[in-house]
Amino acid sequence: MKALRLHGVREAVVEEIAEPAVRPGTVKIKVEHAGICGTDLGLFEQFMFPNEFVHPLFGCPGPHVLGHEFGGRVVELGEGVDGPAVGTLVAVRANRWCGECEACQAGAGNRCVAWGFTGINGGGGGFSSHVVLNADQVFAFPEELGSQIAAMVESTAVAWHATKRVGDVAGKNALVIGAGPVGLAVVMALKARGAETIVVSEPGEARRALAQELGATAVDPRETDPVALMKELTAGTGADVSFDASGVGRITFDTAVNGLRTGGTAVYVAVAHGEFPVDVNAFVMTEKSFTGSFGYTDEDYAETIDAMRAGTIDPRPLISSVIELDDIVEDGIKHLLGEGRNTEMKMLVAP
Repeated sequence: MKALRLHGVREAVVEEIAEPAVRPGTVKIKVEHAGICGTDLGLFEQFMFPNEFVHPLFGCPGPHVLGHEFGGRVVELGEGVDGPAVGTLVAVRANRWCGECEACQAGAGNRCVAWGFTGINGGGGGFSSHVVLNADQVFAFPEELGSQIAAMVESTAVAWHATKRVGDVAGKNALVIGAGPVGLAVVMALKARGAETIVVSEPGEARRALAQELGATAVDPRETDPVALMKELTAGTGADVSFDASGVGRITFDTAVNGLRTGGTAVYVAVAHGEFPVDVNAFVMTEKSFTGSFGYTDEDYAETIDAMRAGTIDPRPLISSVIELDDIVEDGIKHLLGEGRNTEMKMLVAP
């Protein structure tokens, strides 16, 4: 079968590899759509996991197949697996956990001491025609929504989990920094969970327009101060919660913190690009809180799918284009690292 494998820095190759065989306790799916994520771009540019590294949960060296946001159809069940039935459309939970550490035992597998991701650390990936997964990684998905939406569950679940980090958001006001796929998914999750006023700070015109379409008030921070606007819309108090989904650094983090009311909570739902200093007095003197958000749990996945089924979350506006696997390097990854940053939102691949 054809698959995109990463061999080194900027060395991603679509090549023929053996189709994986089903094993006891696993499910084999035929991939229908897979999303290109910012993490894939980072892996392409930095090659963070050398081929000789063997992840303890996957047990295989590289080169690895990329693609951790994907959906497809069950084609075979391994011994001991009684569902979902062959032919079922499924969304795939990419992250894996050991099931034994304290975090796993508490139901927080996303914080597992040995966490890893299918499509990053081994185990095949969505940028191929077939993948064999542990049975607990596949979630039956509504047939009427289709495989493009199934491929959007992973990134949307990241955002859903982030909004749950601050508890009940019903009736609350929120500031979101960055309107990339995760930032926009945060907007959708906030709306679905009952948030009231949502302000989005985003310099990109197309992304601002999409944030507006999703029900937020979106501004260009070079022209309008999002902190001042947030306070104006909340009678001077500021946001109850904020989310930095940009990963830019100190400047966006400060906006997320400064836009909060006294006692509010800032959530970092991005990978920071380098270290940056934090003014702890901004938290001490206002009793604001700061927390990180990483991945998702089984509960987040199920709740995200339920929200899509109910129509309270519809990620279709985020899908900007669909390409073939043969074109993924030039028209996908390299394009998104160049001009595509300004013209694309979520690009899907159809293996």
